[in-house]
Amino acid sequence: MSIALIALALQSSAPADIIYVTGDRQGEVVTSLAISRVDQAEISQTGAQHPAELVNQIPGVGMQRGNGTEHLTAIRSPVLTGGAGAGSFLFLEDGIALRAAGFGNVNGLFENLNQLASGLEVVRGPGPALYGSNALHGLINTLTPAPGDPEFLELELGSFGRARTQVRTGWGEQGLFAFSAMHEDGWRADASLDRLESFARFDGELGSVSWSWRTAFVALNQETAGFVRGTDAYRDVSLARSNDDPEAFRDALAFRSRLELRGVVDDTWSWRLTPYVRSNSMDFLMHFVPSEALEESGHDSVGVQAGLIREVRSGGRLSLGLDLETTRGQLSEIQSRPTIFSFTQGVHYDYAVDADVAAIYAQQSWDLSEHWRVQAGVRWEHTRYEYDNRTDDGVTGRFLRLADRSDEFDVLTPNIAAIWNAGDQQVSARLARGARVPQTAELYRLQTGQVIEQIEPETLDSFELGYRRAFASGAQLDLTGFVMRKQNVFFRDADGINVTDGKTDHHGLELAVNLPLGERLAARIAGSWARHEYAFDRDVARSTEVIRSGDLVDTAPEWLWNARLDWQASERLSAQMEWVHVGEYATDAANAHVYDGHDVFNLRARAQFDAGIEVFATVRNLLDERYAERADFAFGSERYFPGEARAFNVGIRIAR
Repeated sequence: MSIALIALALQSSAPADIIYVTGDRQGEVVTSLAISRVDQAEISQTGAQHPAELVNQIPGVGMQRGNGTEHLTAIRSPVLTGGAGAGSFLFLEDGIALRAAGFGNVNGLFENLNQLASGLEVVRGPGPALYGSNALHGLINTLTPAPGDPEFLELELGSFGRARTQVRTGWGEQGLFAFSAMHEDGWRADASLDRLESFARFDGELGSVSWSWRTAFVALNQETAGFVRGTDAYRDVSLARSNDDPEAFRDALAFRSRLELRGVVDDTWSWRLTPYVRSNSMDFLMHFVPSEALEESGHDSVGVQAGLIREVRSGGRLSLGLDLETTRGQLSEIQSRPTIFSFTQGVHYDYAVDADVAAIYAQQSWDLSEHWRVQAGVRWEHTRYEYDNRTDDGVTGRFLRLADRSDEFDVLTPNIAAIWNAGDQQVSARLARGARVPQTAELYRLQTGQVIEQIEPETLDSFELGYRRAFASGAQLDLTGFVMRKQNVFFRDADGINVTDGKTDHHGLELAVNLPLGERLAARIAGSWARHEYAFDRDVARSTEVIRSGDLVDTAPEWLWNARLDWQASERLSAQMEWVHVGEYATDAANAHVYDGHDVFNLRARAQFDAGIEVFATVRNLLDERYAERADFAFGSERYFPGEARAFNVGIRIAR
């Protein structure tokens, strides 16, 4: 089993039979990945308004909320922004990426079924051979509901004009439809949010072939509040609730549809074929840079995943696969405000990109004895971009527009692991490489002085070692240590200058403990200590930010803790107290500015009544802490996304 946290739900027995979609896309007990699963009960109990509330309950994960549904992700990493943030984590829905690999969104779960999900799987560290580019630091796989899952109607109201409704209903014996709508006026001025999610699924059989058709649609309209600026500005409530960018917005649409076919050949091989389509579009005002330019982007994809799986008689499993995808994407960036510094008025970029990706993989596991298992895999992936510049070639201000061109990248990502299992104890070691090809926005939104040939695929080499123990009392312990080196790192410094050839080192420990405290109390603790350091020197004349090897990477807290105390007061009444701790971190690469960190407490309660009625309530930020969801130093200023003040929510769920 995984030597990291296997399940967040408290259980009295070891969770050795948990099935993970991320295993081999057929449903396998994963033995070598540091993987955590959040199930439907956990999702219902948390009642998350934002996915950060769920994933931050997992060790090694630190997602920072922006305004509305905005967020930046960290999984065994600093909180990453720009192209690195868009491409260093793979965001999936039932095993298929929410976006094409070269067209990532730094708000990776922006277009996800956040309200309708029936589960989440989070892999920490490089993904398995079945998943390619972007599964660098980790992946998040959203699981959708299936026919036969509980049906219900849910209504919720809360502070700051929040309202949410959700319905899940069966459609015959083999169909399901789910819908969610949410609105909030916003804690900050001019920061309202409207979001719709819908999902439909139908399953069936045609002869010996089983099939499943699934379609998801997400629409988002968000008025965005930007940073507040000045030392500790988040502590001033009136300033924190203000919005200097009342015209800022994000509008996004996402559509995905797939047909999954499965069958068996001669009782020896099982096969899977999944053709799919996706379409994403987003318009937003870039309020976080001086230009405040309007960006309009989108892409449409057609792809297919094919796989063969063979159970090995001596124990173990062989997985073979082929992934193909073609995408057409486009992006424009136009500044309407007058020229400021090197941000020139007018068109910055206007281009289209055709992208083709082909990948093959093999993954094999062997049971060497009753206690020993070995697992190994390798993936080869080829990416080709055809870039079409639709504006003038050359330089305008700080922006470099390339002439039409094509670019190709090949990456090879092997992994090998060994697992010793003695029933209630497990020890595991894994060596793996992750990679991501450059995002199209990194390649074709260049700045003056950059050369495209300097931009290469990022690689991350990782070694992890872990110990897991299940006790007779029902307690569980998971401890994981990791060491990683990343090369060809692409990031943007505090002056907005792109760095293309960085190196970083990462090492840390992750702890998860589930601890029964009697018949009615239980504690769950998830914590991590990690250091993320630069492994190169940089002193650029036109940059105010000097980087020295050994400096801490910015926005990388050493300590992250989440602790929850569950109280089952009676068969019908339960409550949970949660403590969230974010440690101190540097806010710039030169380590010249620091955010002190914070502690936030949340309280949740649920009461069940007859006729399938359940009432729930949440108090977020119980002690009304003044804190920053995100602290940053850029363009010569300390800036923050203020944490929300104390907020109340109450709702009702009616089971069908």
